[in-house]
Amino acid sequence: MALRELKVCLLGDTGVGKSSIVWRFVEDSFDPNINPTIGASFMTKTVQYQNELHKFLIWDTAGQERFRALAPMYYRGSAAAIIVYDITKEETFSTLKNWVKELRQHGPPNIVVAIAGNKCDLNDVREVMEKDAKDYADSIHAIFVETSAKNAININELFIEISRRIPSSDTNPPSSGKGFKLRRQPSVTKRSCC
Repeated sequence: MALRELKVCLLGDTGVGKSSIVWRFVEDSFDPNINPTIGASFMTKTVQYQNELHKFLIWDTAGQERFRALAPMYYRGSAAAIIVYDITKEETFSTLKNWVKELRQHGPPNIVVAIAGNKCDLNDVREVMEKDAKDYADSIHAIFVETSAKNAININELFIEISRRIPSSDTNPPSSGKGFKLRRQPSVTKRSCC
């Protein structure tokens, strides 16, 4: 079975639950007293997707403004970016749009973008309507999911959907076992959002 390494970075404001999402996905645990990330942290998890093994190389970036300049170092070369906001804090959703803009300008042109509205277990104090976030995600052709790292809601589904959106490695299998065919790459005149 083929093994593919997929670099994924998590972006978003401090306190939205990026580290909690990663811990829930990798370790299936939740710590309500998790410390803020300094710079970035790194974890991996390998999952089977169809006839491949996907090894997620997960970079969890710090949300504090003072570390923001480091973010491009982590999303450069990424197959996917998960931009997280807190459904109970409207300002985290507004900041998310800045992350998307920056990714579109400076990130890889074919990066898979996922929008995760975390803390959906706190629906009674919601400030960001699910429909508004979903409409925004649809407008930029991004994955959208509401998650709860605390209650393990939609965490695995988020990464499964990323696997689904990553182009298959056998899209252009070699036609014979002898050599390979050189193809001219089409020139790109402008970068699109999809």
